[in-house]
Amino acid sequence: MSGRIKEHHILLAPPAFWLLIFFIIPLFIVIGYSFSSENGTLAELTLRNYKEVWSGMYLSIFLKSFLYALVTTLITLAMAFPIAYYMAFASVRTKMIIMFLIILPFWTNFLVRMFSIMTILGDSGLINSALLSVGIIDEPLKLVNNTFGLYVGFIYWNLPYLVLPLFSSLDRMDLSLLEASLDLGASRRQTFMRITLPYAIPGLVAGVIFTFIPTLGNFVIPEFLGGTDNTMIGNVITTQFLQARNWPFGSALSAVLMFIVMVFISLYIRFFNPTESKNVQVF
Repeated sequence: MSGRIKEHHILLAPPAFWLLIFFIIPLFIVIGYSFSSENGTLAELTLRNYKEVWSGMYLSIFLKSFLYALVTTLITLAMAFPIAYYMAFASVRTKMIIMFLIILPFWTNFLVRMFSIMTILGDSGLINSALLSVGIIDEPLKLVNNTFGLYVGFIYWNLPYLVLPLFSSLDRMDLSLLEASLDLGASRRQTFMRITLPYAIPGLVAGVIFTFIPTLGNFVIPEFLGGTDNTMIGNVITTQFLQARNWPFGSALSAVLMFIVMVFISLYIRFFNPTESKNVQVF
């Protein structure tokens, strides 16, 4: 028995080593910097950086980032669920075609995709050119450098990360349970709430986390599509590290953001363990 335990420890050594190098040590470095003074020395530990994080301006940016991430997640979920649901009931050929179309954007560089959206939504882009040519509008619509452009970029970026986990959960659904539910007199709504939704919850929660957390800390899409009025916390952190060179304050912002992320992940592990099978009841 002790030999098997030692063997397991040996197998865990390589991933533990890389986890230590690329996650734990950088995490402690960031946390250490967050308590340092503005000149970056650890000899003068201070809480001033964290006090400044919760000041009026930065707190409002945190709240605005949270709101943008929440709205993006809800809109993306409303679009992703019908796609995943359709894929779950589609033929194998149709599933493969839709899967290919969903994965296809990943073959292109992320910055190239953002520039493509800017081209489509720009004043002389595809949408404005089409609307101007048919006389629906007299002047170009402002579709970028505002909140609309920000949401379009976020939804376009996040849609695959919600469709794929939802499809993975719904594709394992026992279709005979749906037929049995309807045959036993349950309405379509009752069938959805008691059978389809329990199957979808693990993928739904995973997809929400994959969407909400990266959106909360994203800085590229607000920079390209959001304009100056839609600065998010990721933009502030980038500015503190690369322009203001205030690494202690940037580290404090990063530490708070990481704490929020860990809270969401902990709640997911605590209440939605994907390794546990869900019991679905027809009645």
